[in-house]
Amino acid sequence: MSIKWLDLDTPPHLPALYAHAAARRKITGSTLPEQGVRCWVAVAPKPLAAFRDLCGLTPSPLLPPTYPHLLAFGLQMQLLTAKDFPFPLLGLIHLNNRIQLIRPMGGVTELHIGVYARNLQRHPKGATFEVVTEVSDRIGPLWAAESTLLCKGVELPGETLEQPTAAALALTELTRWYVPSGIGRQYAKVSGDYNPIHLSAASAKLFGLPSAIAHGLWIKARALAALDSHLPADNLEICVSFKKPVRLPSEVILLASDPGSRGDFQLNGQGDLVHLTGQWRPLG
Repeated sequence: MSIKWLDLDTPPHLPALYAHAAARRKITGSTLPEQGVRCWVAVAPKPLAAFRDLCGLTPSPLLPPTYPHLLAFGLQMQLLTAKDFPFPLLGLIHLNNRIQLIRPMGGVTELHIGVYARNLQRHPKGATFEVVTEVSDRIGPLWAAESTLLCKGVELPGETLEQPTAAALALTELTRWYVPSGIGRQYAKVSGDYNPIHLSAASAKLFGLPSAIAHGLWIKARALAALDSHLPADNLEICVSFKKPVRLPSEVILLASDPGSRGDFQLNGQGDLVHLTGQWRPLG
């Protein structure tokens, strides 16, 4: 796939993009655009400190593994709300997320970030596609991510591809924590992601949910904070699959395998409820 890049001088203005998202409610096509969006984005100390605090991260000279997602959020919004993007942003469901830590993310004050969409596939409930985020510094590639999103109601020809599942390592309880009812609003202030399903029970009910649910990327960031001593600092791939949403408020339980170059983890609710499954592996 050959990407036609749109280079921006400054990151996109989020309020205007939210207006575009609110106005788009219909599926308008079944092919992904070939255009990507990229820009240099500053790493500001205060928002970074707020993110660390919200996710339970200790101070470190390295950027947290999931923090580039926040820096890329405006570019992702511009990509997904563009006129030629066929699916409405509101209603997309985040199924999977994979990040690659190519080099240690230390001492960076500005990052070059590019985002684009690819790999449209048939799904039993519609269609999935990937939003790819690529992050570099002045030296070269530093970090990359793929987020698999589901759009319900899309009709594509062909067969649904089966996703292979790998056997998990033995897991034991590592920690548990209480997720408060206001975490969605707190994360929105830090990330800029004001999706109504995360903000309050009232706004979530407008989209058919009985209560607000936690942001998937906050859940992942909070789990990785608890797994910090388990993980290498670079040459690392971390994959998660989002299962049942974390309804607010609730208690969650993090299970993990032993520290090392590879491992597995899982975030559970009460009873047999599974919110997230994940793994970390060396790159290559």
